[in-house]
Amino acid sequence: MNHPLRIWLNRTYAENAFFIGLLRENRDNVELEIHASHIDADSPVLRAADVSSLEPEQLSPAAYVEFALDYCTRHGIQLFLPRLHQYAVAARREDFAAVGTTVLSPPSEAIELFSDKATAYGKLAAAGLPVPPWWRVQDADELLAAVEEIEAAGDKPCLKPVSGAGGEGFRVLSRNPFSLARLAGAPSWYVPLELVVRALEDAPEERPVDWLVMPHLAGPEVSVDCLADADGRLRGAVGRSKEGRRRGFTLDPAYLEPTGLLVETFGLAYLTNVQFRHHHGVPMLLDINTRPSGGLHQLSRCGVNFPWAAMQLALGREPTDITVGPGSLGDDYTLISTPYPTPARQLPIPAPRHPYAEGAAAQAPMPAQGTVTQVTGIIAESV
Repeated sequence: MNHPLRIWLNRTYAENAFFIGLLRENRDNVELEIHASHIDADSPVLRAADVSSLEPEQLSPAAYVEFALDYCTRHGIQLFLPRLHQYAVAARREDFAAVGTTVLSPPSEAIELFSDKATAYGKLAAAGLPVPPWWRVQDADELLAAVEEIEAAGDKPCLKPVSGAGGEGFRVLSRNPFSLARLAGAPSWYVPLELVVRALEDAPEERPVDWLVMPHLAGPEVSVDCLADADGRLRGAVGRSKEGRRRGFTLDPAYLEPTGLLVETFGLAYLTNVQFRHHHGVPMLLDINTRPSGGLHQLSRCGVNFPWAAMQLALGREPTDITVGPGSLGDDYTLISTPYPTPARQLPIPAPRHPYAEGAAAQAPMPAQGTVTQVTGIIAESV
């Protein structure tokens, strides 16, 4: 009797419910048993999976890896796509291989590099890749010096944390004073420079922040979804453009050629994502994500299934239907919210104590050992 291919996605984004749907739609008709774990009992990925469970909370990265190794061993996981604690998991990929689990992620060195945007920009520039002007800022004097240089070039300054995901901490700096107009209408990304400087000067620490300050880059944003083999050789790439509500696809070499150089220079294996915006009309690298993007499933509109192709590559098989030509690009589209079924509530009850925690985290709950809940259902159709 053939056993199903067991795949585990740990704590990940809600939109990856559609990622799971694409795994099930594989053209090879491979039987799958998809596992998902999360701390949110209402996460859509739990509803999409065959086997769902709650994760332990407040574990250190090292302790989480021990939990993950135990989970893979107990459930016979063959392919593990980590999002939470990706670096710590990737650094122990040989230990996962010893229990029969392949970790689908870039090397830990690449994950560590791209978790620090300032260091990454330096390495990208040294490799001949296009990056915008940038300054690493840790106090008020450094902030003001960077802002003055950016404004002298005719640009708007913005800031974001050196380490962080998505738009967390992103702000555009303005010299306009705070007024009641800022309390009307929708919330704004703009923040008065004088308030930021004052907050830095009032902070008790000598160097209270670690920010990347750079010109605000113009749209449209182009997000390139990448598929590479275990050695970091690019096997497929499609750009998704975003401007206002409109979404579209592109194969423009202005985005795909630097993406290919980046992926192969830094060995970005399996599923990654490269984001561009524009500085004076020139595409510039903005962010490099060492994980699949939440919108990856949208490439199904172009007739490709990158999630399943990555699983094939991890199994040492040659994927099919991964090439997108100009004639197969999907039409432009927009995104709207749609209802999605909630998961069943009969998830494993956290035990009062668990063996993986360290220090104070030893009091955090974890799911009872050996208990899983089968949750099956139909995936809502991807937009």
